[in-house]
Amino acid sequence: MKRISVDIGGTFTDCFLVWDDHYLETKALTTHHNLAMGFMDALEQGSRKLDLDVRDVLSQVDSVRYATTLGTNALIERKGPAVGLLITAGYEHSVPLSRGRGYGEGIAPLEQQDLAAARRPEPLVPIRMIAGVRERVDFKGKVVMPLDEEQLRRQIRLLVDRGAQAFVVNLLNSVVNPVHEKRVEEIIIEEYPSHMLGSMPVILSHQVVGRKGEYGRANSVILDAYLHGQMYHALSSLEMTLKEYGYTKPMLVVHNTGGMAQLNSTHALQTIHSGPTSGINATEYVAEQFNTGKLIAMDIGGTSCDIGLAVGGGIRFYDFNPTIDRWLVNHPMLHLKIIGAGGGSIARYDQMFNTIEVGPQSAGSDPGPACYDRGGVNPTVTDADLILGYLDPDYYAEGSIKLNRKRAEFAIRENICDELDISIVEAALQIKQKVDSNMAFAIAQELGVKGYNPKNFTLLAYGGNGPLHSCGIANELDIERIFVPPFSPIFSALGAGIMNQLHIHEKNVFLNIYDSNNRRLFSDYDAFNSIVVELEGAGREDLMRQGKLEKDIQFRLELDMRYGNQLTETSVICPTNRITNVEDVFTLIAAFSNNYGERFGEGSQSPEAGIRINTIRVISYVELESIQFEKELQENGNQAVPVRERNCYFVGFENPMLTKVYEADAIPVGSVIEGPALVESPRTSYLIEPGWKLTMGSQRSAWITRNSSKLQAEYELDTVASSKR
Repeated sequence: MKRISVDIGGTFTDCFLVWDDHYLETKALTTHHNLAMGFMDALEQGSRKLDLDVRDVLSQVDSVRYATTLGTNALIERKGPAVGLLITAGYEHSVPLSRGRGYGEGIAPLEQQDLAAARRPEPLVPIRMIAGVRERVDFKGKVVMPLDEEQLRRQIRLLVDRGAQAFVVNLLNSVVNPVHEKRVEEIIIEEYPSHMLGSMPVILSHQVVGRKGEYGRANSVILDAYLHGQMYHALSSLEMTLKEYGYTKPMLVVHNTGGMAQLNSTHALQTIHSGPTSGINATEYVAEQFNTGKLIAMDIGGTSCDIGLAVGGGIRFYDFNPTIDRWLVNHPMLHLKIIGAGGGSIARYDQMFNTIEVGPQSAGSDPGPACYDRGGVNPTVTDADLILGYLDPDYYAEGSIKLNRKRAEFAIRENICDELDISIVEAALQIKQKVDSNMAFAIAQELGVKGYNPKNFTLLAYGGNGPLHSCGIANELDIERIFVPPFSPIFSALGAGIMNQLHIHEKNVFLNIYDSNNRRLFSDYDAFNSIVVELEGAGREDLMRQGKLEKDIQFRLELDMRYGNQLTETSVICPTNRITNVEDVFTLIAAFSNNYGERFGEGSQSPEAGIRINTIRVISYVELESIQFEKELQENGNQAVPVRERNCYFVGFENPMLTKVYEADAIPVGSVIEGPALVESPRTSYLIEPGWKLTMGSQRSAWITRNSSKLQAEYELDTVASSKR
């Protein structure tokens, strides 16, 4: 197997290269002005390790998988075409009104409460670019008002005269019956064929989102059209670059739904947050391979901390109505909680509370933290880690970035120490404690909302800064075990490397599986099965268009269910892909009850309120050859030898501690290292704080577990040292 997987983050571009039995990881700085440059830089590093030319590598790999932040950047910079929206007459102001909540979506809770300063986001489609279309389809899909084609043609010409460069068509109830949307597309092409206006995209809402909810669906398709041009040209350009270097196969793009597809089967909206999504995919794979139980995925990079859950049993958590930038959409995405806490997060003095605050602003890769010596003047988490002794200034990012301690000290002193009248070390400790606390709070909140207890989970620490901050976060959450997976610095890129080709198709329904009013079970099996067949057909068509054989295509049926009119929906994997009798109905009810009880506590089920299905979702996929990890992770008495020692500072201890430093590649598998200690690898550092111990595994994987007796001894030594001063 030969495979290239790349994940482009806000600071670093990560590459995971599989070359038969060789697994290689590389990092390069993200080049925001041209993402292909960082992509090729990371690939060239991997090629050199194989003693091969980039052309030799690209001509032989079976696939290139790509996760990108390009869409996110385009939204931040507001770089998109003038979009014209055609919507059912009478609903022209539904998008500008944004349900009366647009000012608060996509911002922090504290900002939402500041009503006096409330500001709506700059619209992607101004009111003058919205035109009403006379037509109406009812909620059952019946045409109650035919499409007024002459009026439609006038509205199309009006939008073109006003500068429309892309068309969005969002008609009421088109997900039930898209006949009018399809006819609108035909008329646009009749009025303005490609030889007149060139490649003007026409995006139909029912093709992007299969769910009801007109406002969310309108936002989804507007974002898709807004990002379409830039995504198409950038990814097409990258694909052409790859072809110039000898890669002739279609490039595979990671989707935020948890799968991937060829570029010609990818909507722009599906690429948002695709990098963190691939990390969740890898987390699920690790949980299965290493039998870890429930995992909290924690990806701490240079810009953000991405949090997700893997609870086993094939259960995945989706955001059915996620907020992208400042817009609510109803395009389902794998659920992620993203907070502005990473190595580049900027620390600042909070004048109101007379304390230190960290993030969400980030120094990014340009100029980066102050210690990068590239012009950054703001103190960051990485600067604090350097001051505390956790980072080797000569070995950061495999020695490619030399860290300047004096710059870090100056930034912290000027921005924080002078305000709080504390030492540089005290300020650095407070920065570390604050960022760890922010991440722990976000994790606790995420688990609490879903009905889980953090103590029942293992913390999976990955990303460039994950293993460095994992003990501090686990201390805040009272978690007993931390697992550092193989290839943790580029784990999200690895996740892209083990993804299956997958498509998700779904449909909103309103089905009473159990009607509590008349105490009847669902019996219209044909109606349910016909929807499943329709969605399976759409998935089969997508995959066969990409060259997959019908016999290799598999399906998984998921249902979004709830009790009565509850707001909380639970995604349940249906035990059978068809419902044919009352036994199948009872089996489904039992699966839902067990899932609900596990999340919210046994006895919390409420069948007396009725049981409903709101969404039918079919996941169509083809299993591809995957990576096998080496799983040796048990203590065996091997001894690790430290390569050096240096003083480090830890939260809760007044004095510095002489900390042993180990090289990851020199540690025998099965060795146990007691904290305080540091394990350095080329692209990350494992910080084993006092009271913890590390058991080294293969491919730089490791278990970090509590060592309470050692912690007590460290506290006693620190107390004695303090009393002598």
